Amino acid sequence: MLQFLLTWLATAVSLLITAWIVPGLIIEGFLAAAIGAIALGFVNAIVKPIIVLFTLPLTILTLGLFLLVVNAIALGLVGYLTPGFDVTGFFPAVFGSIVLSFVSGFISQFFQVDNEYQ
Repeated sequence: MLQFLLTWLATAVSLLITAWIVPGLIIEGFLAAAIGAIALGFVNAIVKPIIVLFTLPLTILTLGLFLLVVNAIALGLVGYLTPGFDVTGFFPAVFGSIVLSFVSGFISQFFQVDNEYQ
């Protein structure tokens, strides 16, 4: 349970930092980022694999670069589902998904929990 809460907190902080870096991503506060982190987890777990499955031929044809578009679609969907979180266009969604992956990877290094004793 602690790992889940730390991952959720790290994702919310990553969304806030990404919105600060990328113009076109607007998050009104930490509550919107926390709700956006939940929505991002839902979209990544349920919706994104379906989109990847349907666009698999195009992903293979572009040697995986179309996954950037799929990630942008997922981030745009999170912006649509979350109140207080707005994605203003396609290119902010693409740049936001790239920056979000780097920022969340960097931040998640600080939120590692040792599962050996759980």
